[in-house]
Amino acid sequence: MNTVEVINIAEGIDVVDSGYYSQDFAAIYLLRQNSKVAIIETGTNYSLPVVEKALMKSGLTLLDVSYVVPTHVHLDHAGGAGELMKQCINARLVVHPRGARHLIDPSKLVAGAMAVYGEEKFKEYYGEIIPIDANRVTEADDNFILDFDGRELRFIDTPGHARHHFCIWDKTTKTMFTGDTFGISYRDLDHQDDVYILPSTSPVQFDPEALTKSINRIMDFKPERVCLTHFSAIKPTKKVANKLIESIHFVSDLAIKHADKNDAESIIYNNMMDYFLKGLNEIGFQNNDEAKDRLSLDVQINTQGLIYWQKNRQG
Repeated sequence: MNTVEVINIAEGIDVVDSGYYSQDFAAIYLLRQNSKVAIIETGTNYSLPVVEKALMKSGLTLLDVSYVVPTHVHLDHAGGAGELMKQCINARLVVHPRGARHLIDPSKLVAGAMAVYGEEKFKEYYGEIIPIDANRVTEADDNFILDFDGRELRFIDTPGHARHHFCIWDKTTKTMFTGDTFGISYRDLDHQDDVYILPSTSPVQFDPEALTKSINRIMDFKPERVCLTHFSAIKPTKKVANKLIESIHFVSDLAIKHADKNDAESIIYNNMMDYFLKGLNEIGFQNNDEAKDRLSLDVQINTQGLIYWQKNRQG
């Protein structure tokens, strides 16, 4: 990636494409306060040049990074944390208490991902996952407040997508960085002023009741924008939040009805894709082939997470 597009979305908040998987799939946010930087979400090791180039555009370097903050430890959000911390020698890692141990010793994370992808694909997607010195780690539990050079960042425990997930409230701009808690919404699938949003139910800790509560808690802050990792900032209207919660109920019901069937994966995948396409058509987006290509990985991962949730629940 020779050129890096840096988009400013609010005071001191820029978003860049991490380069992971496909264009505009996973975001990294650069939060600037005076001459200091907090990096929210890390992408993978291969995202480091993107971060460096984005900082250079503001006259900053990796030495100006004070905090590295993955919303949770899934590797599209935290895979690059170790490499970033190695290069950002003045930074501290801020992570959910349930996730800290996995970034200090990432062996279980690596083993789990390798079991899914295989060693070759794992290396292609993520490279080497580097451990982080425990002395450089701050665990942020619920309502932890970080004084970021005079700018208040509040950390909110938001389980449902994962138990090691928090969201970050930037009081200055009324912005919530939501990781995967507030779902997935791609800007190339917008139609005029309408956005379409879908939940992320990836393995292995999906909990629909907890996720719904977390979404409602986010809305209690009355954010002017939510910054999704997949992808970028949207305005969280009541309509958008209600649609997200409705979708969680729909996909959960799919899993309850079909998870124990021999062809559960294909049934759930196809029904979920049809439901999402119908929602896109309702806001006026009509290119179903384009939407299928865009959503295929998310629907596949969602399907796996739903089946795991239901079978684990039954067991």
